[in-house]
Amino acid sequence: MDLARTEVAEAAPREGRRRSAAVRLGLVAVPVAFFAVFFAYPVAAIVGRGLKVDGVWQFGRLPEVLGQSDIRHVLWFTTWQALASTALTLLIALPGAYVFARFDFPGKNVLRAVVTVPFVLPTVVVGTAFLALVGRGGLLDELWGVRLDTTVWAILLAHVFFNYAVVVRTVGGLWAQLDPRQEEAARMLGASPLRAWRQVTLPALAPAVAAAALMVFLFTFTSFGVVQILGGPTFSTLEVEIYRQTSEIFDLSTAAVLTIIQFLAVAAILAVHAWTVRRRESALRLVDASVTARRPRGAGQWALLAGVLAVIAVLLLLPLAVLVQRSLDAPDFAYYRALTSADGGIFLVAPIEAIGNSLQYAVAATLIAVLIGGLAAAALTRRDAGRFVRGFDALLMLPLGVSAVTVGFGFLIALDEPPLDLRSTWILVPLAQALVGVPFVVRTMLPVLRAVDQRLREAASVLGASPWRVWREVDLPMVRRALLIAAGFAFAVSLGEFGATVFIARPDNPTLPVAVARLLGRAGELNYGQAMALSTVLMVVCAVALLVLERLRTDRTGEF
Repeated sequence: MDLARTEVAEAAPREGRRRSAAVRLGLVAVPVAFFAVFFAYPVAAIVGRGLKVDGVWQFGRLPEVLGQSDIRHVLWFTTWQALASTALTLLIALPGAYVFARFDFPGKNVLRAVVTVPFVLPTVVVGTAFLALVGRGGLLDELWGVRLDTTVWAILLAHVFFNYAVVVRTVGGLWAQLDPRQEEAARMLGASPLRAWRQVTLPALAPAVAAAALMVFLFTFTSFGVVQILGGPTFSTLEVEIYRQTSEIFDLSTAAVLTIIQFLAVAAILAVHAWTVRRRESALRLVDASVTARRPRGAGQWALLAGVLAVIAVLLLLPLAVLVQRSLDAPDFAYYRALTSADGGIFLVAPIEAIGNSLQYAVAATLIAVLIGGLAAAALTRRDAGRFVRGFDALLMLPLGVSAVTVGFGFLIALDEPPLDLRSTWILVPLAQALVGVPFVVRTMLPVLRAVDQRLREAASVLGASPWRVWREVDLPMVRRALLIAAGFAFAVSLGEFGATVFIARPDNPTLPVAVARLLGRAGELNYGQAMALSTVLMVVCAVALLVLERLRTDRTGEF
């Protein structure tokens, strides 16, 4: 009898694990189907359309395209500006990461949210803000007669502005959890502050710094809106060249070759990024971040804090302030009032309707992203997941690096006939935006889900709870706040998506980023002022979303 009971007791956990594996495969099936239909299929369709002529594959186009001097120049500029942007971002942002990790000062939480605002702004707004600062008639032009638009410096500074938060969040988040007593012990043994930092802290931070650097490189390597607005006809990245070849020259063959090149480069970057993330997660023992921050001590630390605050004010806040100021240049809020009148040339509706369109699209995209990303995160929760599931974890990041222009144009090519004739429906825009939001949802929810003790789930299953009840009773109470944060990030990035939306947004239903780009593409002071006004509205909406997220992140009254 005792032996039988023992066998039953041992069999119950095995049954629970088998059921868990079946549920996990069921969960991952929905995200896999979503990415197959709305990512892989459109990208393959547009690449196939470009490389297949009269039923014959034209693989010889690859060396032919790479042999063109202008294409080689685009490849070279794309690579070196990404490297320069990454190095400059690390140089400027690492002191900020230290300040946010180790110092405690009034307004720190609000300032952390403000620092994050540029990252969730659409690149077209970032380009617009720097255009108002360094372009023709901008602040520098008015004060000192200096113009930096159509120069590489404007692009590099805009990339630092956009990616500053990546370094502060990635490196600073880890730095705040490193035990400072290790470095203090090295100093007590006679090491200088620099040597202690170099031999103790830097090796521990190296994986986080590498991960942040690779993320910045990824975002700048695929830069579109910033280069399109600030680079003019002089500078072009792969993403901009794909857009030009597709929409202006109508050379789908060249665009397809460039898409393949970018895809291979991004895949290599993501592989390295995944390796550094695994090192960062497994190699360190962390402490509670709340006990490592303290008020600055001594003149040196106060000077460092003042310097970081000055950099934030000049590099991050000044472009946004100039953007707002330019939107208010006309008396009686004329630029904002002009948004309410329809323009038959560039818009079929009043530009202000883009606000409502963007909000509706972003809400729908957020619901899709939370559903797909939540299912994917739940499937990836177990560390003993199979190779297919772990590989899918890396694939979820691909929409952040693959050409959004290719995805948008692929939507038009692939989703225009039954059974997926979506070209004339409103859902096309949220689907494209959700592809960008899903990776943020997964990255936000996955660490929290992995922190849930698997034995709690197994115990609930053994007691007869269904998978849905296990999720509702065990996982949901612990991840509720992470779910809200993930939804907020998905909403912000969906609101600002531009690369794919510019192709599929209908003229009678433009989004805010598309409306801004169209206004900037037309000459005239009124069009420029309206672009500034719409960009300001979009910036305010994103800032409010980030402030809400920061409040959720720092609220300690709940479970997470």
